[in-house]
Amino acid sequence: MNWEIRFLPEAEDDLASLNQSVRPEVLKGIRKVAQNPGYPDGYGKPLGNFAGSKLAGLYKIKFKKAGLRVVYALQRVEGKMVVIIISARADDFVYYEAEKRKKKHDL
Repeated sequence: MNWEIRFLPEAEDDLASLNQSVRPEVLKGIRKVAQNPGYPDGYGKPLGNFAGSKLAGLYKIKFKKAGLRVVYALQRVEGKMVVIIISARADDFVYYEAEKRKKKHDL
């Protein structure tokens, strides 16, 4: 089953700000994960509560070469994969910002 991919407005901005050479790779990876985004049989890895962040129920995709992380939520009833953030992992900013966006958009 292919899940419908939805980007939060902030995640759309994240995607637009990526280097032209990296953006296609990230989109390709997101589309691949959308084919089977859940754990344990899918591509994404689950996040938990980390360093004060409450990320349980969210998943991540690693782009090691680019040094990027994509954090997403699954809306299982609707069959949607909601991309929350696309950012560098530097100082775990990506995870703290993912938590803020999760709360803001009630995911």
